Amino acid sequence: QVQLVESAGGLVQAGGSLRLSCAASGSGRTFSSSAMGWFRQAPGKEREFVAAISWSGGSTYYADSVKGRFTISRDNAKNTVFLQMNNLKPEDTAVYYCAAGPPWLRFSTATMTPASWGSWGQGTQVTVSS
Repeated sequence: QVQLVESAGGLVQAGGSLRLSCAASGSGRTFSSSAMGWFRQAPGKEREFVAAISWSGGSTYYADSVKGRFTISRDNAKNTVFLQMNNLKPEDTAVYYCAAGPPWLRFSTATMTPASWGSWGQGTQVTVSS
């Protein structure tokens, strides 16, 4: 099992940028063989999918609400996954979680649910002011 720790989030003005990272512990082979994803949860709402990246980094998948603004990437040598968030909007305010999933996970709206992911970080708060 992969243990995940997100970097600190923060407070940013609308239109600004923020980069989140998520460091994995455990064996390097475990991280590099895991699909990685980011989810978020706003107060009173369910946890929702944001972005995912395959174990090799060769495939990515985004929620429509962040497509063109957010970029997910990974560095398997450093056991870290990143989420670059640009042109942030107040509706992006949420607790952001990184997650690890099996390498065979296929990216689709049907599979990008919390139940498809096995390990979770503790979450980090991102607040976007208008």
